[in-house]
Amino acid sequence: MPKSDATTRAFGSFKPKKQTAVVEKRSKYYPADDEKTALPRNFTPGVAKLRASITPGTVLILLAGRFRGKRVVFLKQLPSGLLLVSGPFSVNGVPLRRVNQAYVIATELKLNVSGVKVDALTDSDFTKAKKSKGKKSEADFMAQGAAAGPVVTDERKALQASVDKAIEASLGETEKAYLKSMFSLSKGDKPHEMKF
Repeated sequence: MPKSDATTRAFGSFKPKKQTAVVEKRSKYYPADDEKTALPRNFTPGVAKLRASITPGTVLILLAGRFRGKRVVFLKQLPSGLLLVSGPFSVNGVPLRRVNQAYVIATELKLNVSGVKVDALTDSDFTKAKKSKGKKSEADFMAQGAAAGPVVTDERKALQASVDKAIEASLGETEKAYLKSMFSLSKGDKPHEMKF
């Protein structure tokens, strides 16, 4: 049955349009394993909020690191969010250090640290100088084994002595003995029931 002119005008031409499939040219390379692609990271870390139980002068127990089990005095929170603590060094051998608050237990003992001047200390004071990477000779390699450990500057020693003196002014004999003692758990101890 032939189409009338009216039908053609109303609905247009009924000829099917040719559809061309878009063919992507595949590369000959195909990885043997799945390639890792970086995920989009829209997170910018901020400064950690200081726990309510940690205030300047609070005695903390270190749970990790070289001085784990030692009791230290909290001085201030650094711009990076880490805590600035000191033993004091003259009492229990813990120098001025940065500590993550996730690895400390706050105790109820608080000392007066209003005389301690650590406002000038920042995170950059605790970073090590980067060593230049260059080709090393055999003599350099042999000398590397004989190299001494990290050297503490006279400026840092003077700062440590002034901080120790200011903290020790507020220490009695019982507080000194408490800071010298190590924290440890024995068999049968229940940390969740302890009061620090």
